[in-house]
Amino acid sequence: MATPSMANITARNVAIARAAYEAYVTKDRAALENLIAEDFHFTSPLDNRLDRETYFRRCWPNSDVIAGFDFIHLVTDTDRVFVTYTKDETRTAVDSGIRRFSPSETSTSSMSRCTLAGHYLTRRRKADS
Repeated sequence: MATPSMANITARNVAIARAAYEAYVTKDRAALENLIAEDFHFTSPLDNRLDRETYFRRCWPNSDVIAGFDFIHLVTDTDRVFVTYTKDETRTAVDSGIRRFSPSETSTSSMSRCTLAGHYLTRRRKADS
């Protein structure tokens, strides 16, 4: 059996990261569940090493207001993908208009599934009209 090349592994990991963000935009939880490993953990400034079940309970409801992502950087390092993006959110009951966020995240993949994610440096601002 042939061993996958580093280029193939890198391309696969970027595809996994992009597909995870796309699942939030299209509101396709089943697609995201297929991408995230059973032993997945998520960390952010507000969340310390959430397990898969807690991640979905706390984070998936955010998909309701996510309108899209514009990727600024997708940088790979072996099994990790470092992602910087701008995220657009639709109107909420509290705040009218579109809000934009510019965070950076890491995604670590193994065996074609995301096993670890981290969220950093969120900056919230109103979108330009």
